Amino acid sequence: MTDTVPYYEDFAEIKKKIWSMLTNAVKDRSSPFRIPVFICGDQSDFDGRIVVLRKADEANNLIQYHSDIRSDKIRKLKANKNAAILFYDKEEKIQVRLKVECTVNHDNEITKESWSKTQHISRKCYLVDNGPGTESDIPTSGLKPERDNFDYTKEQSEEGYKNFTVIQCKIKSIEWLYLAAKGHRRARFEFADNLGSENTVSRDYWLVP
Repeated sequence: MTDTVPYYEDFAEIKKKIWSMLTNAVKDRSSPFRIPVFICGDQSDFDGRIVVLRKADEANNLIQYHSDIRSDKIRKLKANKNAAILFYDKEEKIQVRLKVECTVNHDNEITKESWSKTQHISRKCYLVDNGPGTESDIPTSGLKPERDNFDYTKEQSEEGYKNFTVIQCKIKSIEWLYLAAKGHRRARFEFADNLGSENTVSRDYWLVP
């Protein structure tokens, strides 16, 4: 990139910016990219929800988040592993849309590693007696009172591991949109794995915003 070309008109710099924002969001709780919208389903039943970004791996072209094995989205992903993820940063004026292929990890080396790094406060989510979305006759967190008040040890929190899953999202394409008064910019990056066996390289191209 030359000094006369702004970053948002250079494919390599745009991708560098995207991965920088994703990587930062894993560590920075205040980053807008930390809580994207995850959308999955089939032709008759699409659904979206907020998830928390837990890993951004540029080398392997994937991101991941945690979930409960009893969640309705697990059933949807087992029926259709393709999904979409939407990120937006108001201050940066950047929207990123990912098309991904998902793998549900449960009780394996990937979940063991992630669980070992999961804090006491976060393990609470996996200690509910019934799975997310279960009907209830009363307003409830789904937790026993002592667990709702964090009155449990780390050892006791291990009970939640049986419900813990790691959703790995292999990125097939990235669509990036930069909003600017001087003129919006939009680009799409398709990766080799998604282009068919006859293709050996990724494809980058501009779109009209």
